[in-house]
Amino acid sequence: MSYVYILRCKDNTFYTGYAMDIERRLEEHQQGIASKYTRGRTPVELVYLESLPTKSAAMQREFQIKKLTRQQKQRLIANNP
Repeated sequence: MSYVYILRCKDNTFYTGYAMDIERRLEEHQQGIASKYTRGRTPVELVYLESLPTKSAAMQREFQIKKLTRQQKQRLIANNP
């Protein structure tokens, strides 16, 4: 199982990524070691999570989400059960 996620950073920006182990990856983000983008924007909050069957599918979905506008991402987050 792989995951695509959106984080809300402390400056209210969004970060989209994928992970095989979501709990480990979130901890890495909180520690500032996961990505350059989130390093200076902690703490982060998980606002969207989607599970996919393969790493390849998660990477493709991540790419699709990254192309969305901020408003489209907000709608995606709002509609997430």
